[in-house]
Amino acid sequence: MIDDDELKRPLLEPLNDENSLLEPFVSNYQSLNDVQSHFSFDKDDLQDIPITVQETLQLADRTLESELEVDPKASCITFRYIVLSILFIVPGAIIDTVNSYRTTSADFSILLVQLLSNELGKLMAKTLPNRRVNLRWFSFSLNPGPWSTREAVLVTITAASGATGNQGTECISLAKIFYDEDTSPIIAILFMYCIVWVGYSYAAIAKSFVLYNPKFIWPKALMQTALFKSQSKTGNTGVMRVFVIALSAMTLWQFLPEYLFPMTSSLAVLCWIAPYNETANFIGSGLGGMGVLNFSLDWSNITSTVMLSPYWTIVIQFLGFAASCWVLVPFFKWYKGGIWSLGIMSNHLLTSTGEVYPTDKLISKNLTLNETAFNLYGPVYMGAQRVWGIFFDYAAYSSAIAWIAIFAYKDVKYLLIRLKEKLTQQEKSASADDEPLYHAGFPRIHKSSSKFHDIINKRYSVYEDIPNSWFLALFGLSFVILSSIFLTDSFYLPWIPFIIALFLGSIIITPLAYLYALSNFQLPIGTVNALLYGSMVHVSNAQVHPISGSVYTAIAGNAWYRAQFMLLDWKLGMYNNIPPKCVFFSQLFGNLVGVPFNYLALRWVVDTKLDYLRGTIKDPLNQWTGQELVNLNTNVIQYVLLGPQRLFQNYKILPFGFLLGLLAPLAIYKLYIWDTKRRLKFDLWNSTILFSTMSHFYGNISTGYLSKFLLGTFSMFYLFRFKHRLFSKFNYILAAAFDTGYNINVIILLILSTVTAKLMNDEGHFVHWWGNNSQSVERCFAL
Repeated sequence: MIDDDELKRPLLEPLNDENSLLEPFVSNYQSLNDVQSHFSFDKDDLQDIPITVQETLQLADRTLESELEVDPKASCITFRYIVLSILFIVPGAIIDTVNSYRTTSADFSILLVQLLSNELGKLMAKTLPNRRVNLRWFSFSLNPGPWSTREAVLVTITAASGATGNQGTECISLAKIFYDEDTSPIIAILFMYCIVWVGYSYAAIAKSFVLYNPKFIWPKALMQTALFKSQSKTGNTGVMRVFVIALSAMTLWQFLPEYLFPMTSSLAVLCWIAPYNETANFIGSGLGGMGVLNFSLDWSNITSTVMLSPYWTIVIQFLGFAASCWVLVPFFKWYKGGIWSLGIMSNHLLTSTGEVYPTDKLISKNLTLNETAFNLYGPVYMGAQRVWGIFFDYAAYSSAIAWIAIFAYKDVKYLLIRLKEKLTQQEKSASADDEPLYHAGFPRIHKSSSKFHDIINKRYSVYEDIPNSWFLALFGLSFVILSSIFLTDSFYLPWIPFIIALFLGSIIITPLAYLYALSNFQLPIGTVNALLYGSMVHVSNAQVHPISGSVYTAIAGNAWYRAQFMLLDWKLGMYNNIPPKCVFFSQLFGNLVGVPFNYLALRWVVDTKLDYLRGTIKDPLNQWTGQELVNLNTNVIQYVLLGPQRLFQNYKILPFGFLLGLLAPLAIYKLYIWDTKRRLKFDLWNSTILFSTMSHFYGNISTGYLSKFLLGTFSMFYLFRFKHRLFSKFNYILAAAFDTGYNINVIILLILSTVTAKLMNDEGHFVHWWGNNSQSVERCFAL
């Protein structure tokens, strides 16, 4: 059994600074043995690295010389890399964009890219001719030699940047679906590019705080590295055989919940016991109910996050779900005969009678509030779940800032001191001709990474860092293009709020990156961004289109979301010894290729699923609901058109969410200080994760959360603690296989549904039977 102290050491303790700075040279290395000798794998090299990282990277095994791969002069960007990257970006960008309109889904599996790129790369290395192609401005080799893990990692990083969704599609879709307004393709694509580049440039703000410190493990990067290690080993066919079997099994299995046997997506035990009892149905249903004793066998409702995230994160998230769906929902539904039950699980704006509010009637021709219509239809109301969701959104936002200020104070202070030392050292180095150099002629080493003394940073410090000028240039280009768009009134948002979005986005990056690097938990911040923008609009009495609120949140939100992607990929590069400049190039290349296909996928969904997304036709599985878009539209109407003042007049408790978020980390810190022996580990009782989980809207889909908790308990608690060898060998591999199998199934079903819809003129659904009841796939007939 692994000791708790080894699983997670508190981040409040400063790093050990006893070792001298490593200043390695590479130009005079004659072999890997020289490198290994220079780095000297001693105890001090591992002391700050969590045990899970040591095991995954096999850092204690000195015999694995090939694992070092420290070679700053090695070729990174090859013809094979370019071809394979494009091959994976195109379908990934389409699938991930399409999935964003579904109620539940798993992300396009970058792990699939890892698997296939490695095998295809080896095939290309065997079959491509060893010939050099000379073009006018440059030349390249079709086959520079054996396929390397470095190339596979870069293909994966490129796919992660391009084979993913784009937050810009939300405001473009919103304009078409709810306001029947089209956006110029050129403006749309430029906007989608630039909000990503802003995030990439902002990653420079947080990297010194959350990237090089070895205690920030970045769980997803660790899982990907585990798969790379397994693929690179010879004689490891057993593990890969398990991967292929699990992948195939999941691909076949997903035909059941997604098509043939939808009942398996939500196994409502209470509905089976009392299928016509309204109360039992509401308590047990996972599709519009509380989800008590409800299990899901649909991987899109589970996903691999519960096999990656630390167990304390899984527990907090389940408690947040239980508090929201199993405590608050029944309380507000039945308290005093249900006085607050009207539209309790709706995320639409409502009238006083509980009907969906005709928000389109509230917009006048000059894009202001139509006071006549507002007086006719009356005040806007929200369901109770929507109200407390906003409350806890506010609490989570302020809690993230308070948590890092309280719990990470020593870490931040320590890193600031290190940064000051770095700047001082650079100034001295620039002015002193007699600065000692270990080896003349060696390129400057990675200054930030060399400030830490663990073996990971020692290896990484031989590579040149990315110049700050690159980030400034990327930000400058984005700023000029976006300013041109907004100053010419080409895309809804005024220029001044755009500047404010950039400023506020830069502030929140470090607290959110701190949380994600430790817990694998991403904090949604769209509601708070909508509040800030709505406040600006109504204080200044500006006349703006409601969609401008979604444009603002796309800019301010993407500053964090894309910074997170870049930081995650950098950590993956650190774990696998990829030069930072190669990582930077691969991220930009992936984005350049992926955005046009994001836009094409957006157009396909809007053209073929518009009636589902508008709610004029009901999707039997509650999947093509565009729930995120509905929530976004609710936000912009609520904050931009009506204004925060009207919202707070009806729900005076909402602003107190910010106060709760500030006070909760302080209370937990008091308990942490009180628990001197750290037995209760209060530093893991993260209020930000709890509040954010409670803010999540569960009205349409509350199935899967119990299944996620059970699987997470089995994987990240039982196997990790009591069957650790089994966990180390198979957990991350199976997580990768299950996500990959699910996404292969999504591709197959997407093709089949398109073909059947065109050839058979139907909706592509399977015939109705006992496991696919036309009235209720869960057999909750009283709902």
